[in-house]
Amino acid sequence: MALSFGSVRQWHWISSALCLVGMLLFAMTGITLNHAAQIPAQPRVISHEGTVPSALMQGWDARAEATPQLPHQLAEWLTSEYRIRIPRDHRGEWDGGEFYLAMPRPGGDAWLSLDLETGDLLYESTDRGWVAYFNDLHKGRDTGSVWRWFLDVFALACVVFCLTGFWLLWQQSSRRISTWPVTALGLLVPLVIALVFIH
Repeated sequence: MALSFGSVRQWHWISSALCLVGMLLFAMTGITLNHAAQIPAQPRVISHEGTVPSALMQGWDARAEATPQLPHQLAEWLTSEYRIRIPRDHRGEWDGGEFYLAMPRPGGDAWLSLDLETGDLLYESTDRGWVAYFNDLHKGRDTGSVWRWFLDVFALACVVFCLTGFWLLWQQSSRRISTWPVTALGLLVPLVIALVFIH
């Protein structure tokens, strides 16, 4: 079935509407990523040291599991005592005599270490700020499966936006003689930069 000007134009504006906020976000974070060394950042670090009550440690042996998970009561105690929130799907690892849990996230990370014999607890959380947060969203780093699915759908919408835009250019190129020179320039500039200036 042949494509009509009206249907392609409709697909073009629908895909542009879907991509608008995402493209602005990705364009702005592209700049911040490109100039990451020039953007000042002061990471905020929160540390806690303490001892977990023995009652919460009883009956739990992380060594019995390949990928151990904190018991629900212990996770609740950490939240109420230190405001440490453990994501439900996070699992730790057994490191010698300690349970170790890494909790990376966009714009920061955290880790928790717990000695199963003594109950000694070490926790550290680093927040690198909003710029780092949006940069990690751009890269899809430590964002979870839902955001990765969003990136895939967003990328497909961008492909539709570009292809329908190209089709509209093609249809109207006879009335605008600058169409193909400008389009060729958009191809040649990054190609020349890549070939000549990137080693």
